[in-house]
Amino acid sequence: MDSESYDINLGNKDTETRKKASEDFISFWDEQAKKLSWFTPWEKTLDWNPPFAKWFVGGVLNASYNALDRHQSTKAEKPAILWEGENGDSKTLTYKDLFFQVKKFSNVLKSLGIQKGDRITIYLPMVPELPISMLACARIGATHTVVFSGFSSSSLKDRIIDSKSKIVITADGGFRRGSVVKLKEVVDDAIQGLDFVKNVILLERTKTPVNLNSKDKWWHDLMKDSSPDCEPEKLSSTHPLYILYTSGTTGKPKGVLHGTGGYLTHLQSTYKWAFDIKDSDVFFCTADIGWVTGHSYVVYGPLLHGATEVMYEGSPDFPDISRMWDIIQKYKVTIFYTTPTALRMFMKFGDEIPNSFDLSTLRLLGTVGEPINPEVWKWYYKIIGKEKCPIIDTWWQTETGGMILSPLPGLESILLKPGSATYPIPGVDMAIVNEDGKEVPPNNKGYLIIRNPWPGMLLTLWGDDEKYKSVYWSKYENAYYTGDYAIKDQDGYFWLLGRADDVLKVAGHRIGTAELESSIVSHSDVAEAAVCGIPHDVKGEAIIAFVVLKEGIKKNEETLRTEIVKEIRSGVGPIATPEQLYFVSRLPKTRSGKIMRRLLKAIAKNEKIGDVSTLEDGAAVSEVQSAFDELQKSFAKNKKN
Repeated sequence: MDSESYDINLGNKDTETRKKASEDFISFWDEQAKKLSWFTPWEKTLDWNPPFAKWFVGGVLNASYNALDRHQSTKAEKPAILWEGENGDSKTLTYKDLFFQVKKFSNVLKSLGIQKGDRITIYLPMVPELPISMLACARIGATHTVVFSGFSSSSLKDRIIDSKSKIVITADGGFRRGSVVKLKEVVDDAIQGLDFVKNVILLERTKTPVNLNSKDKWWHDLMKDSSPDCEPEKLSSTHPLYILYTSGTTGKPKGVLHGTGGYLTHLQSTYKWAFDIKDSDVFFCTADIGWVTGHSYVVYGPLLHGATEVMYEGSPDFPDISRMWDIIQKYKVTIFYTTPTALRMFMKFGDEIPNSFDLSTLRLLGTVGEPINPEVWKWYYKIIGKEKCPIIDTWWQTETGGMILSPLPGLESILLKPGSATYPIPGVDMAIVNEDGKEVPPNNKGYLIIRNPWPGMLLTLWGDDEKYKSVYWSKYENAYYTGDYAIKDQDGYFWLLGRADDVLKVAGHRIGTAELESSIVSHSDVAEAAVCGIPHDVKGEAIIAFVVLKEGIKKNEETLRTEIVKEIRSGVGPIATPEQLYFVSRLPKTRSGKIMRRLLKAIAKNEKIGDVSTLEDGAAVSEVQSAFDELQKSFAKNKKN
């Protein structure tokens, strides 16, 4: 853990909110929910039948109404979405434009026989029609399931079958790193033999030639004569808003089911608390809407607040590594929310590129997706934020719906510690416990749990209540098991160490991969690192590390190895010394920027690599495989000698 702290004036010193939340979390969330627009108030704030929670029982509302209708009298002409296409296209949609398009598309869905409770799969690139589709589903009470447009046909098919979607919304293609991804072909393959899929709605994005069949209908044809009048469906607070499938890298993907009233209450609160959103802000979250961050803090969170946001279609480093800084400069972005992985990539290319852009409009920075190591935090703070922007390091999951751990500039002023997600949000009780469920002393590692229900939590897993119970609620009685490993320091700050199943067991010692990778990246010449375990006769597991250096490093590799090992032994301990350390120019990552550690594990264990349809750059796998093959030869040679 980093000992430095930063006292940045966050502008708010609320001392009452946390006090109220800790005294009575149910009454606290009751007050927060009143900030939404309800058609009918609720009769009971929380119906808690562990592990199932129903929030705001009897309340009636609509997500689309809260995102659009209630802004029309005050913000109709305000930009809602500033859209930037990868190929240079751009478009601005005001709240009035978005409202008009959503109502028209709602009627399109109705004309195709969609009713309240039906499921619709959305498989679109990052274009405005994606949030339009989601909000139209929400308006008429259909449950949407967005599938990341990088997934393969088999992954898409699994999700369509599980949700029994009647309609799939897609495009002829999408732009990715200068190439066209033929989405329609993927959909055709995925729905083959699925008679319950009645129609495919096809958006023209890339003008790629497609084969049409009887199920296919063009978006523009359907919208041409569709009525712009569509009243929002009045829905119960617990009505299913969406299903979002976890990645499914191991076994069948889990369909995380989120409701309406509780989920929106969580976002209404956390978006304001974390980003201190103001009417003049331009918000830019780089997440793809195919992931939960995109659902919560690209679509619903910003629109609930009538915010203006940038939405970007493509890869963060295309056509070059300066694309993000160019967008921030172009749109005068004030809040930037991205991943530590992306930051490590930007950091690799040095300070000169971001320093050549005007980033002076930024006032708040954020990270999401994985723990951020202190070195990257400091680079983000100094080079991107020019030492004037607070950084909110947020922790949460698909299952939690919204932020659970985060600094909250819109609520309170606290010291920021590089690498710590600080405290739980008000109204959420968290602890770090051992295998027996007992709280561990400060600065000791343990399992992160949540000890009370919260509004954004998943209702269940789609069609599988038993799996919901066993995955999240069986390890500890009446406590939600996050599956993450963490430390709480003497000041009550939480430090995430990665997934509990991403722990290496070396000679009886448990070492978190995130902790080890952070130690490697703390070396001033290192941009990125990934570690995995390989079987070892004596230790059980031996550590193997893949390291990406910053641009322009000329040092001898053996010197670097020695220095990095010294850093690890100092930061984590001698037991964490890697058996082998290999330098590569890139790591295998998903198109959303996450390192695919399962590929490293598969390579290290000589196992089948499996589905790589979400991979950004296949050459990275070849390079890592080649590196490992060399190491294996080295092992064999040493053993022989």
